[in-house]
Amino acid sequence: MNSYGIIVLLTLLITFCIKLLSELLNVRAASAGVPEEFAGIYDEDAYRKSQEYLRATSRFSLVSAGFDLALLLIFWFCGGFNVLDQFFRSFAHGPIITGLLYIGSLMLVQTLAELPFSIYRTFVIEEKFGFNKTTFGVFVADHLKSLFLAVLLGTPVIAGVLWFFQTAGPGAWFSAWAGITLFSLLLQYVAPSWIMPLFNKFVPLEDGELKSSIMDYAAEVKFPLSGIYVIDGSKRSSKANAFFTGFGKRKRIALFDTLISNHPVEELVAVLAHEIGHFRKKHIVINMVLSLLNLGALFFLLSIFMNNRGLFDAFHMKDVSVYGSLIFFMLLYTPVEFVLSLFLQALSRRHEFEADLFAVSTYRSGEVLADALKKLSRSNLTNLTPHPLYVILNYSHPPVMQRIARIRQHLQKPSK
Repeated sequence: MNSYGIIVLLTLLITFCIKLLSELLNVRAASAGVPEEFAGIYDEDAYRKSQEYLRATSRFSLVSAGFDLALLLIFWFCGGFNVLDQFFRSFAHGPIITGLLYIGSLMLVQTLAELPFSIYRTFVIEEKFGFNKTTFGVFVADHLKSLFLAVLLGTPVIAGVLWFFQTAGPGAWFSAWAGITLFSLLLQYVAPSWIMPLFNKFVPLEDGELKSSIMDYAAEVKFPLSGIYVIDGSKRSSKANAFFTGFGKRKRIALFDTLISNHPVEELVAVLAHEIGHFRKKHIVINMVLSLLNLGALFFLLSIFMNNRGLFDAFHMKDVSVYGSLIFFMLLYTPVEFVLSLFLQALSRRHEFEADLFAVSTYRSGEVLADALKKLSRSNLTNLTPHPLYVILNYSHPPVMQRIARIRQHLQKPSK
């Protein structure tokens, strides 16, 4: 094994060991009793159930990650990458068609390998703890729709990237980056109207106290609203959520029906105020810009390692190719991606704090948002005392106890 193979192998093993350590520490950090802040929200039975859910999901996560790692290593060291490559080359369809078949087959194998775990999580773990509302028919339909979209959208994207690197010379990375950027922006624009409705129904929020309260608050903070929708989240899970999606005239606010059924109007508006805070603080734009910059850096580095004989030797490949370079570079890029994910998770947690404070500053008492966060934690069986390492590695939102503490600190500050 050459140096490229050693780097990839060590990265895979080290990241798995870090995940293993964080999961074990996270389970051990679980508080034995209900934290005082949640004394009126959790009773002993509900809190014990949340701890059981934590242990079940942690075990599942480790088994799933271990299986994925073992499958990749077996496929790698048994020469699977080369066998598959030689098989598709034998049809002599040309580099782009061959690349699409090669990449598509690898993605299909990964999808099929993950399918039993998805079934187990949905119909065993989520069912056991009362979350699952998905019928087997909906589950199958969701996967078929996802596969259809992956083929429909992924095929031209991958073909375009392969074509640019096959024909555009030294500037191929920039052309590919520009093309994917335009495609991503277009997708963000049309997804709320064309893609998301394939999976969920978006019904306009009917007139009433909730809609009036939302519109009044939006007017107070001078935030134009054109579409407020209720999404049938209960079709799949009892967990609750709310989100913004899209841009411009296609921008949508989506409130899960499970959220509406479990919270009074004031708390729902407070949750919405948090989401508006993300827009007002430019978090959506910041995240998109960072994502596109990361994509540009990735394509630039890919151009450096394109058709690198040493990288192909590390994976026992007989022939070099653009599509092979794409696959193997992504594995080599794993340590960079890991470090970037830590930065992006930290930035996301900071953004959540900022959105909380925006909501607290613009909508009534901060206790309304704190109460909403407590009830959301209860209904989702959130781990109230996660280990710091697990938070650093996995949390895009700060732990709920930290969010409530930060809200209280803001409320205690003297007004200017």
